[in-house]
Amino acid sequence: MKRVAAVDCGTNSIRLLIADTDGSSLTDVVRTMEIVRLGQGVDVTGRIAPEAMERTLRVARDYAQQCTDAGVERVRFVATSASRDAQNAAEFTAGIADAFAGFGTVPEVVTGDEEAQLSFRGATSVAAESTPAPYLVVDLGGGSTEFVLGDQQVDAALSTNIGCVRLTERHLHTDPPTEAEVDAALVDIDAAIDDAAAVVPLDRAGSLIGLAGSVTTITAHALGLTEYDPERIHGTQLSVAQVERSCNALLHATREQRAALGYMHPGRVDVIGSGALIWRTIVRRVSAAAGIETVLTSEHDILDGIALGLA
Repeated sequence: MKRVAAVDCGTNSIRLLIADTDGSSLTDVVRTMEIVRLGQGVDVTGRIAPEAMERTLRVARDYAQQCTDAGVERVRFVATSASRDAQNAAEFTAGIADAFAGFGTVPEVVTGDEEAQLSFRGATSVAAESTPAPYLVVDLGGGSTEFVLGDQQVDAALSTNIGCVRLTERHLHTDPPTEAEVDAALVDIDAAIDDAAAVVPLDRAGSLIGLAGSVTTITAHALGLTEYDPERIHGTQLSVAQVERSCNALLHATREQRAALGYMHPGRVDVIGSGALIWRTIVRRVSAAAGIETVLTSEHDILDGIALGLA
């Protein structure tokens, strides 16, 4: 067994997985997440804000110490949407390399296609033998959403520039959002799904698997949880109608109402509305195209794919 660590730094959160692996499976030692909002304002300014940079590097230094304390042999740090888009990404990359200097880890700013491959490998571990293939994995992030179709391997994939942080900053400014704001966001969402459908044949999907914080939070709502419970959330199968009801409730709730929900991370309160709108639209479109009546939620995602790659 080898002890490895994976770090996934996205637009909204930075997450750490420390795991023991035999090359084909993972046993969690630590799985944790902090919302740092690295992508704050990137869609408008094209740069990572100084305060967002400092928040993220502070957590990265803490994660590096946790890896040292746990006796990790290798660390892989993957950065996604915000780091691809920012003009000052090199400054961020240098800060991360310094934080993980003890492991010789150089942060990888992966392409959307690479992100899709890693997410697919982690997410499909939730699929049971009875889960119909091919699997359509949708990774709904803060700045981008990946659509990946495959069975044993990826057949088609596309990364699109819609995400819960990006669309909140771009469109959903009122609390709760107005009908006009929702309509404007839907134009972007539908256009992104059209782009995805041109590359990834949505009508071929045998199953739809959703992952990342917006999807798991929506699932927590549908389950009526009083606190966030990843073990109950992982592998949950919801009907399309259940997903729509929870998405609508979270979209139209005020931020005060969202903050009062026991499973809601404080850093997700302001962006879960757009996450719910994106997920509702994707589920509707895939259901109509492929005849899918249920949706599977996975707590395993790009982190697991990164860690398995280290084996």
